[in-house]
Amino acid sequence: QVQLVESGGGLVQPGGSLNLSCTASGGNAFRLWTMGWYRQAPGKQRELVAVSVPGGGTNYASSAKGRFTMSRDNARSTVLLEMNSLKAEDTAVYYCNADLPPGLHYWGQGTQVTVSS
Repeated sequence: QVQLVESGGGLVQPGGSLNLSCTASGGNAFRLWTMGWYRQAPGKQRELVAVSVPGGGTNYASSAKGRFTMSRDNARSTVLLEMNSLKAEDTAVYYCNADLPPGLHYWGQGTQVTVSS
């Protein structure tokens, strides 16, 4: 059973930065997993923020491009999300997701990010 644990959320002022971390345990061959960061704001659907595919490619939602950077450390089974120039509309619960072959999906418990002055 794969477990994902996120950390790093909190309260930050507009224009500030936060770094989120997600560490996986219980599985094998982390390097073969597609890892994603999603977020869900109150009253809204969960949406993709960034996704890292095996081999190193990373794609971003338009709202995250130029401000957020996703990276992965396969040796530590960890993905990071560096968030800069945060805006009030970035306020949400941020979730880590793992897609394992062949078609298994896992979610973390989420970490709250609040951008407010």
